[in-house]
Amino acid sequence: MKSRLSLYFVATVLLLASCHRGDPAKGKMIFRYNEVAGIATLDPAFAKDQALTWATSQLFNGLVRLDEQLEVQPAIAHSWEVSPDGKCYTFHLRNDVTFHRSPLFKTPDSTRRVVASDFVYSLNRILDPDVASPGRWIFNEVDSNGFAAPDDSTFTIRLRQPFAPFLSLLSMPYCSVVPREVVQHYGTDFRRHPVGTGPFQMQLWKEGVKLVLRRNPHYFESDSLGHPLPYLDAVAVTFIVDKQTVFLEFVKGNIDFMNSLDASYKDEILTRTGQLKPKYQGRIVMESQPFLNTEYLGFLMDGPQSPLLDRRVRQAINYGFDRRKMMKYLRNGIGTPGVYGFIPLGLPGTDTTVRYGFEYNPAKAQQLLAEAGYPDGKGLPPIQLATTSSYLDLCRYIQQQLALIHIDVKIDVNPPAALREQMAQGKSSWFRGSWIADYPDAENYLSLFFSPNRAPNGPNYTHFSNARFDRLYQRAKGETDPEVRARLYRQMDSLVMQEAPVVVLYYDQILHFTHPDVTGVRSNAMNALDLRYVKVKPR
Repeated sequence: MKSRLSLYFVATVLLLASCHRGDPAKGKMIFRYNEVAGIATLDPAFAKDQALTWATSQLFNGLVRLDEQLEVQPAIAHSWEVSPDGKCYTFHLRNDVTFHRSPLFKTPDSTRRVVASDFVYSLNRILDPDVASPGRWIFNEVDSNGFAAPDDSTFTIRLRQPFAPFLSLLSMPYCSVVPREVVQHYGTDFRRHPVGTGPFQMQLWKEGVKLVLRRNPHYFESDSLGHPLPYLDAVAVTFIVDKQTVFLEFVKGNIDFMNSLDASYKDEILTRTGQLKPKYQGRIVMESQPFLNTEYLGFLMDGPQSPLLDRRVRQAINYGFDRRKMMKYLRNGIGTPGVYGFIPLGLPGTDTTVRYGFEYNPAKAQQLLAEAGYPDGKGLPPIQLATTSSYLDLCRYIQQQLALIHIDVKIDVNPPAALREQMAQGKSSWFRGSWIADYPDAENYLSLFFSPNRAPNGPNYTHFSNARFDRLYQRAKGETDPEVRARLYRQMDSLVMQEAPVVVLYYDQILHFTHPDVTGVRSNAMNALDLRYVKVKPR
């Protein structure tokens, strides 16, 4: 073991020496962040969560990407057209994009140019049942044999029917281009030997310890002044599990970037109003923006006989606790109280003037309970709420508030994996859930209530079923006029709130913490991590 560790540290030292760029006296720019969740694969076909998305997006590119305003921008495709019927997408590829160097290319310079047939292979790979990519659903609307390469610089996709959000789906890491010869050589072990086109390339990965990515000197993009991207020499990722330890390492300057806020240190760093405490001002830079993440409690709509099957009881629970006070005291003002609907703020279809959400109204809640046959809670049995330890403080707050209107809530704490399984199998009548956008369109959120998407085959964990909703949903999917589509989204969101299959808790907020010597970190409301323009103090 000792010799293996020695080899690891030697390799790390050699890496840092090799990733040096420019005058040796100026040092190296190495960006360091920690990934609590760990990284299980660097194959973009399996980039199903934030940790994997962040890592793979440094190594790979697709046809398009999303910018800081969630607008679709060129990547490997420099332009595209959509046919008048909305079914055919034609992409025109850059001719200066090459894969990271690998001896498997068997060319004089150990690389080759990306061509349209690479996208045919890469996207068909996502559909291959033997690969079992969790991103296969992205291409549900693609026609059979819908990917084609008329020539090396032209790639086309044909859909069975129009689907307005489709272009933004193609920005997901699942849709990255990969080289056939390298993937076929490594098979499933491509996860450890990624070869892409991204701004960084694989250098070293000691699973559970450290991941190091080195600057790709042949990356195809430049900044507005013509300087090659990225600026960094390397990216180093550690995998410390304890969040309090991560915070301490960040404060000491051993980590350059920290994402989100944990209960273990939120009161140490932030005031009740969500501002940096005076002792950290000047030492830490905090950036904040809306996050396309809705936190909610879901009711099982077709479970065993339960008071929760009565819409009036579900509405009473929605009216029965103060979301605004919850956000102030339990979240330090980070996020927006969930009083507008299920669609998070910042997407078409949201409207902060709507009146179909739920504000705190205990008198209304008690009235609804009485109408349901439970005056002052009499005859209402205890209701069990399944959650995880991370959300126990919020659930206890709701438990205490609902007790004031005579609703007895029992809290069942589960490991995250166990709770997800309960939700998927319809075994929990009331559960805590969250939905982070896969792509920036409200359809992604409303898909949780489309009856054919019933879990475990889709994200409809509440088993909500409403014929009018389904008709509106189908109509909106094919609607190409953004204003009409937004109007349909609001109608669906209103209908969901009326039937109350969920309790919307809050719309989340992104917090990024860096040090003053770190600049250029780019993100968006989907919490992307774009390191192409980052600079740090040379070390």
